[in-house]
Amino acid sequence: MENIALIESFSEFKDDKFIDRVTLMAILEDVFRNALKKKFGSDDNFDIIINPDKGDLEIWRNRIVVEDGEVEEPNEEISLSEAQKIEPDFEVGEDVSEEVKLMDLGRRAILALRQNLISKIHEHDNTTIYKQFKDLEGEIYTAEVHHIRHKAIILLDDEGNEIILPKDRQIPSDFFRKGDNVRGIIESVELKGNKPAIIMSRSSPRFLEQLFFQEIPEVFDGLISIKKAVRIPGEKAKVAVDSYDDRIDPVGACVGMKGSRIHGIVRELGNENIDVINWTNNPQLLVTRALSPARVSSVKLNDEKMTAQVYLKPEEVSKAIGRGGHNIRLAGQLTGYEIDVFREGVEEDVELTEFSDEIDAWIIDEFKKIGMDTARSVLEQDVADLVKRTDLEEETITEVVRILKAELEE
Repeated sequence: MENIALIESFSEFKDDKFIDRVTLMAILEDVFRNALKKKFGSDDNFDIIINPDKGDLEIWRNRIVVEDGEVEEPNEEISLSEAQKIEPDFEVGEDVSEEVKLMDLGRRAILALRQNLISKIHEHDNTTIYKQFKDLEGEIYTAEVHHIRHKAIILLDDEGNEIILPKDRQIPSDFFRKGDNVRGIIESVELKGNKPAIIMSRSSPRFLEQLFFQEIPEVFDGLISIKKAVRIPGEKAKVAVDSYDDRIDPVGACVGMKGSRIHGIVRELGNENIDVINWTNNPQLLVTRALSPARVSSVKLNDEKMTAQVYLKPEEVSKAIGRGGHNIRLAGQLTGYEIDVFREGVEEDVELTEFSDEIDAWIIDEFKKIGMDTARSVLEQDVADLVKRTDLEEETITEVVRILKAELEE
Protein backbone atom coordinates (compact mmCIF):
# COMPACT_ATOMS: atom_id res chain seq x y z
CA MET A 1 0.00 0.00 0.00
CA GLU A 2 2.83 2.41 0.76
CA ASN A 3 3.97 2.18 -2.89
CA ILE A 4 0.53 3.17 -4.13
CA ALA A 5 0.26 6.01 -1.61
CA LEU A 6 3.59 7.40 -2.71
CA ILE A 7 2.72 7.25 -6.40
CA GLU A 8 -0.62 8.92 -5.69
CA SER A 9 1.28 11.74 -4.06
CA PHE A 10 2.85 12.32 -7.48
CA SER A 11 -0.53 12.46 -9.23
CA GLU A 12 -0.30 16.25 -9.44
CA PHE A 13 2.21 15.68 -12.26
CA LYS A 14 0.42 13.11 -14.39
CA ASP A 15 -2.10 15.67 -15.69
CA ASP A 16 0.61 18.23 -16.39
CA LYS A 17 -0.12 20.00 -19.68
CA PHE A 18 3.37 19.34 -21.06
CA ILE A 19 3.80 15.68 -20.15
CA ASP A 20 2.30 12.69 -21.90
CA ARG A 21 1.88 9.32 -20.22
CA VAL A 22 4.91 7.68 -21.85
CA THR A 23 7.21 10.57 -20.90
CA LEU A 24 5.95 10.60 -17.33
CA MET A 25 6.62 6.86 -16.99
CA ALA A 26 10.14 7.35 -18.32
CA ILE A 27 10.81 10.17 -15.84
CA LEU A 28 9.40 8.14 -12.94
CA GLU A 29 11.53 5.11 -13.83
CA ASP A 30 14.65 7.27 -14.15
CA VAL A 31 14.06 8.83 -10.74
CA PHE A 32 13.47 5.47 -9.05
CA ARG A 33 16.54 3.94 -10.67
CA ASN A 34 18.68 6.80 -9.34
CA ALA A 35 17.33 6.10 -5.86
CA LEU A 36 18.13 2.38 -6.23
CA LYS A 37 21.69 3.15 -7.36
CA LYS A 38 22.27 5.23 -4.25
CA LYS A 39 20.83 2.54 -1.99
CA PHE A 40 22.24 -0.65 -3.57
CA GLY A 41 25.14 0.61 -5.73
CA SER A 42 23.58 -0.60 -8.99
CA ASP A 43 20.14 -0.81 -10.59
CA ASP A 44 21.02 -3.30 -13.36
CA ASN A 45 19.29 -6.21 -11.68
CA PHE A 46 16.06 -4.37 -10.82
CA ASP A 47 12.77 -4.43 -12.72
CA ILE A 48 10.48 -1.42 -12.26
CA ILE A 49 6.82 -1.68 -13.21
CA ILE A 50 4.87 1.60 -13.22
CA ASN A 51 1.25 2.40 -13.99
CA PRO A 52 0.87 6.14 -13.33
CA ASP A 53 -2.82 6.09 -14.28
CA LYS A 54 -3.69 3.74 -11.43
CA GLY A 55 -0.86 4.75 -9.12
CA ASP A 56 0.68 1.26 -9.23
CA LEU A 57 4.39 0.73 -8.65
CA GLU A 58 6.35 -2.47 -8.27
CA ILE A 59 10.12 -2.82 -7.86
CA TRP A 60 11.64 -6.30 -8.12
CA ARG A 61 15.26 -7.20 -7.34
CA ASN A 62 16.66 -10.22 -9.19
CA ARG A 63 19.44 -12.22 -7.49
CA ILE A 64 21.16 -15.60 -7.96
CA VAL A 65 21.05 -18.23 -5.20
CA VAL A 66 24.48 -19.26 -3.87
CA GLU A 67 25.65 -21.52 -1.06
CA ASP A 68 25.48 -20.12 2.46
CA GLY A 69 28.66 -18.20 3.27
CA GLU A 70 29.59 -17.65 -0.40
CA VAL A 71 27.72 -14.37 -0.98
CA GLU A 72 30.24 -11.91 -2.47
CA GLU A 73 27.86 -9.38 -4.08
CA PRO A 74 24.85 -8.92 -1.74
CA ASN A 75 22.98 -6.90 -4.33
CA GLU A 76 23.31 -9.63 -7.00
CA GLU A 77 23.53 -12.79 -4.88
CA ILE A 78 21.41 -14.31 -2.09
CA SER A 79 22.30 -17.16 0.22
CA LEU A 80 20.37 -20.41 -0.09
CA SER A 81 18.90 -20.12 3.43
CA GLU A 82 17.66 -16.55 2.75
CA ALA A 83 16.18 -17.62 -0.60
CA GLN A 84 14.34 -20.53 1.00
CA LYS A 85 12.66 -18.09 3.40
CA ILE A 86 11.05 -16.58 0.31
CA GLU A 87 10.27 -19.92 -1.35
CA PRO A 88 11.25 -23.22 0.36
CA ASP A 89 12.09 -25.11 -2.84
CA PHE A 90 14.73 -22.67 -4.19
CA GLU A 91 18.06 -24.31 -5.11
CA VAL A 92 21.59 -23.01 -5.76
CA GLY A 93 21.96 -21.36 -9.19
CA GLU A 94 18.30 -20.34 -9.54
CA ASP A 95 17.10 -16.77 -9.98
CA VAL A 96 15.16 -15.15 -7.18
CA SER A 97 12.89 -12.14 -7.68
CA GLU A 98 12.06 -10.26 -4.51
CA GLU A 99 9.81 -7.20 -4.27
CA VAL A 100 11.41 -4.10 -2.80
CA LYS A 101 9.14 -1.80 -0.83
CA LEU A 102 9.79 1.91 -1.17
CA MET A 103 9.82 2.23 2.58
CA ASP A 104 12.87 -0.07 2.54
CA LEU A 105 14.78 2.78 0.90
CA GLY A 106 14.41 4.92 4.01
CA ARG A 107 12.51 8.14 4.71
CA ARG A 108 15.35 10.43 3.57
CA ALA A 109 15.68 8.56 0.27
CA ILE A 110 11.94 8.90 -0.34
CA LEU A 111 12.02 12.66 0.31
CA ALA A 112 15.02 13.00 -2.00
CA LEU A 113 13.24 10.87 -4.58
CA ARG A 114 10.21 13.18 -4.53
CA GLN A 115 12.40 16.28 -4.82
CA ASN A 116 14.29 14.71 -7.72
CA LEU A 117 11.00 13.95 -9.47
CA ILE A 118 9.83 17.56 -9.12
CA SER A 119 13.16 18.74 -10.50
CA LYS A 120 12.93 16.36 -13.48
CA ILE A 121 9.36 17.45 -14.23
CA HIS A 122 10.35 21.14 -14.19
CA GLU A 123 13.38 20.42 -16.35
CA HIS A 124 11.15 18.64 -18.89
CA ASP A 125 8.64 21.50 -18.82
CA ASN A 126 11.37 24.08 -19.36
CA THR A 127 12.84 22.14 -22.28
CA THR A 128 9.39 21.86 -23.86
CA ILE A 129 8.71 25.58 -23.40
CA TYR A 130 12.13 26.40 -24.87
CA LYS A 131 11.45 24.33 -27.99
CA GLN A 132 7.94 25.77 -28.32
CA PHE A 133 9.11 29.40 -28.26
CA LYS A 134 12.28 28.73 -30.25
CA ASP A 135 9.97 27.80 -33.13
CA LEU A 136 8.16 31.14 -32.64
CA GLU A 137 11.25 33.34 -32.95
CA GLY A 138 10.52 36.23 -35.32
CA GLU A 139 6.75 35.74 -35.00
CA ILE A 140 4.21 38.11 -33.44
CA TYR A 141 3.04 37.06 -29.98
CA THR A 142 0.55 38.56 -27.52
CA ALA A 143 0.84 38.42 -23.74
CA GLU A 144 -0.54 40.27 -20.73
CA VAL A 145 1.36 42.70 -18.50
CA HIS A 146 1.94 40.97 -15.17
CA HIS A 147 4.59 43.09 -13.51
CA ILE A 148 6.27 46.40 -14.39
CA ARG A 149 9.91 46.85 -13.46
CA HIS A 150 12.30 49.70 -14.07
CA LYS A 151 14.27 47.97 -16.84
CA ALA A 152 11.67 45.55 -18.19
CA ILE A 153 8.02 44.55 -18.28
CA ILE A 154 7.17 40.98 -17.27
CA LEU A 155 4.40 39.46 -19.36
CA LEU A 156 2.42 36.24 -18.94
CA ASP A 157 0.69 34.38 -21.78
CA ASP A 158 -2.47 32.26 -21.47
CA GLU A 159 -0.37 29.25 -20.42
CA GLY A 160 1.37 31.19 -17.65
CA ASN A 161 4.71 31.40 -19.48
CA GLU A 162 6.86 34.36 -18.51
CA ILE A 163 7.99 36.68 -21.31
CA ILE A 164 10.35 39.63 -20.83
CA LEU A 165 9.96 42.94 -22.69
CA PRO A 166 13.15 44.92 -21.88
CA LYS A 167 13.06 48.70 -21.80
CA ASP A 168 15.40 48.97 -24.79
CA ARG A 169 13.08 46.71 -26.84
CA GLN A 170 10.11 48.99 -26.24
CA ILE A 171 8.97 51.93 -28.37
CA PRO A 172 9.85 55.17 -26.51
CA SER A 173 6.18 56.20 -26.33
CA ASP A 174 5.03 52.81 -24.99
CA PHE A 175 3.08 53.01 -21.74
CA PHE A 176 1.49 49.90 -20.28
CA ARG A 177 -0.51 49.11 -17.17
CA LYS A 178 -0.94 45.78 -15.42
CA GLY A 179 -3.48 43.69 -17.33
CA ASP A 180 -2.82 45.33 -20.71
CA ASN A 181 -2.34 43.06 -23.72
CA VAL A 182 0.99 43.66 -25.47
CA ARG A 183 1.98 42.64 -29.00
CA GLY A 184 5.56 42.16 -30.11
CA ILE A 185 7.78 39.60 -31.75
CA ILE A 186 9.60 36.80 -29.97
CA GLU A 187 13.11 38.11 -30.57
CA SER A 188 15.20 35.49 -28.79
CA VAL A 189 14.86 32.40 -26.58
CA GLU A 190 17.75 31.16 -24.47
CA LEU A 191 18.15 28.59 -21.72
CA LYS A 192 19.62 30.26 -18.66
CA GLY A 193 20.41 27.43 -16.30
CA ASN A 194 17.41 25.19 -16.88
CA LYS A 195 14.93 28.04 -17.31
CA PRO A 196 14.07 29.53 -20.70
CA ALA A 197 14.47 33.32 -21.04
CA ILE A 198 11.95 34.53 -23.64
CA ILE A 199 12.64 38.06 -24.92
CA MET A 200 9.99 40.08 -26.73
CA SER A 201 10.73 43.12 -28.88
CA ARG A 202 8.56 45.96 -30.19
CA SER A 203 11.49 47.97 -31.56
CA SER A 204 12.78 45.43 -34.09
CA PRO A 205 12.25 46.01 -37.84
CA ARG A 206 11.00 42.41 -37.88
CA PHE A 207 7.99 43.51 -35.78
CA LEU A 208 7.12 46.06 -38.46
CA GLU A 209 7.41 43.41 -41.18
CA GLN A 210 5.17 41.00 -39.27
CA LEU A 211 2.55 43.71 -38.77
CA PHE A 212 2.47 44.13 -42.56
CA PHE A 213 1.87 40.36 -42.85
CA GLN A 214 -1.03 40.59 -40.41
CA GLU A 215 -2.64 43.79 -41.69
CA ILE A 216 -2.08 43.70 -45.49
CA PRO A 217 -3.84 40.73 -47.18
CA GLU A 218 -1.66 40.90 -50.32
CA VAL A 219 1.49 40.62 -48.18
CA PHE A 220 0.01 37.69 -46.27
CA ASP A 221 -0.96 35.97 -49.54
CA GLY A 222 2.52 36.46 -50.99
CA LEU A 223 1.40 38.78 -53.82
CA ILE A 224 3.51 41.57 -52.31
CA SER A 225 6.92 40.94 -50.76
CA ILE A 226 8.74 43.07 -48.22
CA LYS A 227 12.29 43.47 -49.51
CA LYS A 228 13.60 45.41 -46.53
CA ALA A 229 12.34 47.35 -43.52
CA VAL A 230 14.33 49.79 -41.39
CA ARG A 231 13.13 51.96 -38.53
CA ILE A 232 13.93 54.34 -35.74
CA PRO A 233 11.38 53.07 -33.20
CA GLY A 234 8.55 55.50 -32.52
CA GLU A 235 9.96 58.08 -34.96
CA LYS A 236 10.21 56.95 -38.55
CA ALA A 237 10.40 53.82 -40.71
CA LYS A 238 10.95 52.95 -44.36
CA VAL A 239 9.65 49.79 -46.00
CA ALA A 240 10.61 48.71 -49.53
CA VAL A 241 7.96 46.53 -51.19
CA ASP A 242 7.68 44.70 -54.49
CA SER A 243 4.87 42.93 -56.33
CA TYR A 244 4.95 39.69 -58.30
CA ASP A 245 1.88 40.85 -60.23
CA ASP A 246 2.29 43.88 -62.50
CA ARG A 247 -1.38 44.68 -62.02
CA ILE A 248 -0.86 45.30 -58.30
CA ASP A 249 0.54 48.60 -57.05
CA PRO A 250 2.48 47.42 -53.97
CA VAL A 251 2.72 50.87 -52.35
CA GLY A 252 -0.95 51.66 -52.91
CA ALA A 253 -2.03 48.24 -51.63
CA CYS A 254 0.03 48.64 -48.44
CA VAL A 255 -1.03 52.22 -47.70
CA GLY A 256 -4.68 51.90 -48.70
CA MET A 257 -7.19 54.61 -49.52
CA LYS A 258 -6.20 57.70 -47.53
CA GLY A 259 -3.84 55.53 -45.46
CA SER A 260 -6.65 53.27 -44.22
CA ARG A 261 -4.63 50.04 -44.34
CA ILE A 262 -1.44 51.30 -42.78
CA HIS A 263 -3.21 53.32 -40.11
CA GLY A 264 -3.50 50.35 -37.73
CA ILE A 265 0.23 49.65 -38.03
CA VAL A 266 1.10 53.31 -37.40
CA ARG A 267 -1.11 53.33 -34.30
CA GLU A 268 0.42 50.08 -32.96
CA LEU A 269 3.91 51.61 -33.33
CA GLY A 270 3.12 54.79 -31.40
CA ASN A 271 2.35 56.93 -34.49
CA GLU A 272 5.63 56.03 -36.15
CA ASN A 273 5.88 57.75 -39.54
CA ILE A 274 6.11 54.98 -42.16
CA ASP A 275 7.32 55.59 -45.73
CA VAL A 276 6.45 52.76 -48.14
CA ILE A 277 8.48 52.78 -51.36
CA ASN A 278 8.67 50.66 -54.49
CA TRP A 279 11.67 48.35 -54.52
CA THR A 280 13.96 48.39 -57.56
CA ASN A 281 17.18 46.63 -58.52
CA ASN A 282 18.44 49.93 -59.95
CA PRO A 283 20.56 51.35 -57.09
CA GLN A 284 20.38 54.96 -58.33
CA LEU A 285 16.62 54.83 -58.51
CA LEU A 286 16.44 53.08 -55.13
CA VAL A 287 18.49 55.85 -53.49
CA THR A 288 16.22 58.44 -55.11
CA ARG A 289 13.08 56.71 -53.82
CA ALA A 290 14.57 56.07 -50.39
CA LEU A 291 15.10 59.82 -49.84
CA SER A 292 11.41 60.61 -50.32
CA PRO A 293 9.65 62.93 -49.63
CA ALA A 294 12.62 64.92 -50.99
CA ARG A 295 12.89 65.33 -54.78
CA VAL A 296 16.36 64.29 -55.91
CA SER A 297 17.92 65.97 -58.96
CA SER A 298 20.73 63.49 -59.57
CA VAL A 299 22.71 60.68 -57.94
CA LYS A 300 26.35 59.63 -58.34
CA LEU A 301 27.27 56.23 -56.94
CA ASN A 302 30.58 54.72 -55.95
CA ASP A 303 29.87 51.00 -55.75
CA GLU A 304 33.33 50.13 -54.45
CA LYS A 305 33.06 52.43 -51.43
CA MET A 306 29.25 52.09 -51.31
CA THR A 307 28.79 55.86 -51.21
CA ALA A 308 26.18 58.00 -52.94
CA GLN A 309 26.47 61.70 -53.77
CA VAL A 310 22.97 63.08 -54.00
CA TYR A 311 22.28 66.50 -55.52
CA LEU A 312 19.14 68.42 -54.65
CA LYS A 313 17.75 71.91 -54.89
CA PRO A 314 18.45 73.90 -51.71
CA GLU A 315 14.81 73.83 -50.62
CA GLU A 316 14.76 70.01 -50.82
CA VAL A 317 17.81 69.44 -48.61
CA SER A 318 15.99 69.69 -45.28
CA LYS A 319 13.39 67.16 -46.51
CA ALA A 320 16.12 64.72 -47.54
CA ILE A 321 17.85 65.00 -44.18
CA GLY A 322 14.65 64.97 -42.15
CA ARG A 323 14.04 65.85 -38.52
CA GLY A 324 17.01 64.78 -36.45
CA GLY A 325 18.63 63.35 -39.58
CA HIS A 326 16.18 60.42 -39.48
CA ASN A 327 15.27 60.42 -43.17
CA ILE A 328 18.82 60.30 -44.56
CA ARG A 329 19.91 57.79 -41.94
CA LEU A 330 17.10 55.37 -42.77
CA ALA A 331 17.63 55.87 -46.52
CA GLY A 332 21.26 54.83 -46.02
CA GLN A 333 20.23 51.72 -44.05
CA LEU A 334 17.63 50.78 -46.64
CA THR A 335 19.93 51.12 -49.65
CA GLY A 336 23.23 50.12 -48.07
CA TYR A 337 24.90 53.30 -49.32
CA GLU A 338 26.47 56.06 -47.26
CA ILE A 339 24.61 59.08 -48.59
CA ASP A 340 26.09 62.60 -48.86
CA VAL A 341 23.78 65.47 -49.74
CA PHE A 342 24.88 68.36 -51.98
CA ARG A 343 23.02 71.52 -52.89
CA GLU A 344 22.62 72.39 -56.55
CA GLY A 345 23.67 75.88 -57.61
CA VAL A 346 25.98 76.43 -54.64
CA GLU A 347 29.40 76.88 -56.15
CA GLU A 348 31.56 77.48 -53.10
CA ASP A 349 31.41 75.01 -50.25
CA VAL A 350 33.94 73.25 -48.01
CA GLU A 351 33.80 69.88 -46.28
CA LEU A 352 33.69 70.19 -42.47
CA THR A 353 36.61 67.77 -42.23
CA GLU A 354 38.75 70.52 -43.82
CA PHE A 355 38.37 72.45 -40.55
CA SER A 356 39.79 69.67 -38.34
CA ASP A 357 42.65 71.95 -37.24
CA GLU A 358 40.18 74.46 -35.81
CA ILE A 359 37.15 72.35 -34.94
CA ASP A 360 37.35 69.21 -32.77
CA ALA A 361 36.52 65.93 -34.54
CA TRP A 362 33.70 65.09 -32.09
CA ILE A 363 31.99 68.40 -32.90
CA ILE A 364 32.21 67.64 -36.65
CA ASP A 365 30.76 64.19 -35.93
CA GLU A 366 27.78 65.78 -34.16
CA PHE A 367 26.96 67.77 -37.31
CA LYS A 368 27.42 64.68 -39.49
CA LYS A 369 24.90 62.79 -37.38
CA ILE A 370 22.19 65.13 -38.63
CA GLY A 371 23.41 65.02 -42.24
CA MET A 372 25.52 68.17 -42.25
CA ASP A 373 29.02 67.63 -43.54
CA THR A 374 29.76 70.90 -45.37
CA ALA A 375 30.22 74.47 -44.19
CA ARG A 376 27.18 75.84 -46.03
CA SER A 377 24.91 73.07 -44.74
CA VAL A 378 25.66 74.37 -41.22
CA LEU A 379 25.49 78.06 -42.05
CA GLU A 380 22.08 77.72 -43.68
CA GLN A 381 20.60 76.56 -40.36
CA ASP A 382 19.46 78.66 -37.44
CA VAL A 383 21.73 78.38 -34.36
CA ALA A 384 18.78 77.74 -32.06
CA ASP A 385 17.62 74.89 -34.33
CA LEU A 386 21.10 73.36 -34.32
CA VAL A 387 21.13 73.44 -30.51
CA LYS A 388 17.89 71.39 -30.49
CA ARG A 389 19.08 68.89 -33.09
CA THR A 390 22.56 68.21 -31.66
CA ASP A 391 24.16 67.66 -28.26
CA LEU A 392 26.25 70.83 -28.70
CA GLU A 393 26.12 73.96 -26.55
CA GLU A 394 25.01 77.25 -28.12
CA GLU A 395 28.46 78.78 -27.48
CA THR A 396 30.15 75.90 -29.33
CA ILE A 397 27.84 76.22 -32.34
CA THR A 398 28.28 80.00 -32.45
CA GLU A 399 32.05 79.59 -32.51
CA VAL A 400 31.80 76.98 -35.31
CA VAL A 401 29.62 79.36 -37.34
CA ARG A 402 32.18 82.14 -36.86
CA ILE A 403 35.00 79.87 -38.13
CA LEU A 404 33.02 78.72 -41.15
CA LYS A 405 31.93 82.24 -42.15
CA ALA A 406 35.49 83.49 -41.92
CA GLU A 407 36.64 80.76 -44.33
CA LEU A 408 33.89 81.24 -46.92
CA GLU A 409 34.14 85.03 -46.91
CA GLU A 410 37.88 85.06 -47.64
